[in-house]
Amino acid sequence: MDDFERLRGRLFGIAYRMTGTATDAEEILQDAWLRWQDVDVSSVQNPDAYLAKVVTNLSIRQLTSARARRELYVGKWLPEPVLTGRAEFDALGPLEVVAERESVSFALLLLLERLTPAERAAYVLHEAFAYGHREVAELIGTSEANARQLASRARKRIADEPRRERPVDRAEWRKLVERFLAAAQSGEIEALERVLAEDVVTTADGGGEVTAARKQVIGRERVARYVIGTLQRFGAGIEPYLIEANGGPALAAALPDGVVAICFIETGPDGLTDLRFVMSPHKLRYAIGQLSRIEGLSDLSW
Repeated sequence: MDDFERLRGRLFGIAYRMTGTATDAEEILQDAWLRWQDVDVSSVQNPDAYLAKVVTNLSIRQLTSARARRELYVGKWLPEPVLTGRAEFDALGPLEVVAERESVSFALLLLLERLTPAERAAYVLHEAFAYGHREVAELIGTSEANARQLASRARKRIADEPRRERPVDRAEWRKLVERFLAAAQSGEIEALERVLAEDVVTTADGGGEVTAARKQVIGRERVARYVIGTLQRFGAGIEPYLIEANGGPALAAALPDGVVAICFIETGPDGLTDLRFVMSPHKLRYAIGQLSRIEGLSDLSW
């Protein structure tokens, strides 16, 4: 097997964790593959390190460019979902232990957005892929001392960010989400409020392509009214499905002709704390492509 194909999963994993979008990760891999074709492979002593360096630096360049574009983004920007939990959904490789799942969790990808591109590269390479600081330095083109400092600074910045989510008990998560769905679909505002935390936050990413709130909706009563109002206006024919995405449980909303939203729902001691709706068709394209490999959403289970 060609070295590039052997390493494809690892390379995609680096690019996705770096950029937060599967679309960018695929483009980075395509660019890296073209560069690989121009290389005299016999002269490359360590293809693993060589290709990891190419992908890392392409990711840094892409992330730097993306930062400027996101300043003009319509509404709130959210990462791009990747379906996980089945052999057919192997883009991110096996997510068999908690640390592996957390490294692609939606909540962490959002926190990584707070880092500089260099900090993000050092953090991803060291924490998610277990590269030593000397190896990280070689991959991003800096000194070992600076690579160590970048990783340390990134860890501190992430640790200092307030995180409201807690480890997911899937049975409890499912119970809460089913109560949320029942109340939302029935239009019972008081019942819906009972499953929401007082300071619950809803974020919707429509990317200017579909109707979505451009600002976050905050607070139990406002979120309950927003969710029910949105379903009453746009929810006709939508079916909810419980799926796994980014290593954890998520909710997919689908019409007969396809998925229209994937929602990541965080829970806390007092109920649902964060509802993050990815609704941009552009950002759903990768997950929809993954779904084409199986019978459909009804075939998913977790």
